[in-house]
Amino acid sequence: MHINELPTPALLIDLDVLERNLVSMQGKANRMGVFLRPHIKTHKCLEIGRKQLELGAKGITVSTMYEAQEFARAGFRDITWAFPLPPVYAATVARFPEQTTLRVVVDSREAKGHLEKACRTAERKVHVWLKVDCGYHRAGVDPQSPLAVELAQSLVESPVLEFDGILSHSGHAYSARRREEILPFAHEERDTMLGFAEHLRAKGIKVPGISIGSTPAMSVIDDLTGITEIRPGNYAFYDYTQVMIGSCGVQDCALTVLASVISHQPGAAHFVTDAGALALSKDAGPTHVKNEMGMGILFEDYAKRRLVSHIRLANLSQEHGKVVAQAPRFIEGTYDVGERVRILEHHSCLTAAQFDRYYVVRGDEVIEEWKILRGRI
Repeated sequence: MHINELPTPALLIDLDVLERNLVSMQGKANRMGVFLRPHIKTHKCLEIGRKQLELGAKGITVSTMYEAQEFARAGFRDITWAFPLPPVYAATVARFPEQTTLRVVVDSREAKGHLEKACRTAERKVHVWLKVDCGYHRAGVDPQSPLAVELAQSLVESPVLEFDGILSHSGHAYSARRREEILPFAHEERDTMLGFAEHLRAKGIKVPGISIGSTPAMSVIDDLTGITEIRPGNYAFYDYTQVMIGSCGVQDCALTVLASVISHQPGAAHFVTDAGALALSKDAGPTHVKNEMGMGILFEDYAKRRLVSHIRLANLSQEHGKVVAQAPRFIEGTYDVGERVRILEHHSCLTAAQFDRYYVVRGDEVIEEWKILRGRI
């Protein structure tokens, strides 16, 4: 099937680009002597997860209990739920199917207490990471705080918890404005975690593993000595945000939204597509970087990876995307109703979460359809 036969909006994966991205990150992990545990919240797709395992990934990372359950059901046997454990899920974690190792994350006495109680009730032992704030200041213990040492010690001593080590996420790397600005964030995360591990070990606390990583940081990092595993996720697809901050090039972006022009009035300086907020999300992208492309950017020539420079996706309503030109003459005689356009989204993770399926393409031909597991419990 040709892509122009698809109903729109449609979510397209360029399989050649996807496979190249997966091979590249796994190769980097291998060269640096660390395990790759990819975050599947980006793609939520069994077929892509299997490709990652076949290439050598050590298990997967998930962001929801639903993802953990669905991937475990499909045969994935080593899963880290890299999200501060909501106490309401403690019993669910303790009853998780035994054939899959589920590793959870805590950063508070409260979450640890709920988990221990659930494990005692279920007579099960659960693997736990201690979440550490490496500078992002979203979640995680302050590695300089007494609480950080106290929690680590209590996890090691717990009779019903198996301490896996310390875990962080360098989400603040997304605040970079160019590639050379990303590396200091990557180094900060690595060095913070290595320093905290050394501090714990000096106090006699064993630290089995150190797990780090965001896609920007892991795309540019040059030395991972002392780290045991990395957990990037967005690298499978990349997106326009990653292009803008320098993590990748347009040629590395595997995911696009195919849309149809549904309105273009004579003499107007805009036209409308059927890809709105429920296709692209309303992520505004890297607003700290000069960005005149609005809510997404159109390809002028996808085969050559050439983007349109004189029009922008100005705003999104639920199902409408308004594309604005600098003047009517830039779109006069083009973008007729029914014409297809291909959009590079700001945030591939959120865009993928808007759809039920991927259309997998080579060139302009659809070769497969893959389901997106985007449910909630």
